[in-house]
Amino acid sequence: MDIAAKLDEVPRRLEEVPKPIWIALMILGFIAYWPIGLLILAYLIWSRRMGCWSHARGRWHNNDRERFHGAGRWHGPTSGNRAFDEYRGETLRRLEEEQREFVEFLERLRFAKDRAEFDQFMAERRTRPQGPEPQPQA
Repeated sequence: MDIAAKLDEVPRRLEEVPKPIWIALMILGFIAYWPIGLLILAYLIWSRRMGCWSHARGRWHNNDRERFHGAGRWHGPTSGNRAFDEYRGETLRRLEEEQREFVEFLERLRFAKDRAEFDQFMAERRTRPQGPEPQPQA
């Protein structure tokens, strides 16, 4: 058996190792010498041996077209009931409009507070004597 055939056989053997053993090897690698644990972790991520990442990609990636409508707004998947979906869309639009109006109100309120503080400062400055203050002598 030549070297190339042996090297081709190694990945097949590694795929047969169960996940709990990989996790145990990674932990032992970190305990023994941290770069070994890091290499095992990198291999697990690179080879997609940890199945949780592959499932998450499929769950979120495949449904993206259903969830985005209009100008890039996310409204969730359709319920199957068109009347409810229209009601939900209208309610979301109304809530977004109310939120925008509330933010504008808060900005006007902050501006009014700042204006009042500035006017008070200017009034105090005008009533203050203009000349240099006398220095107390010791």
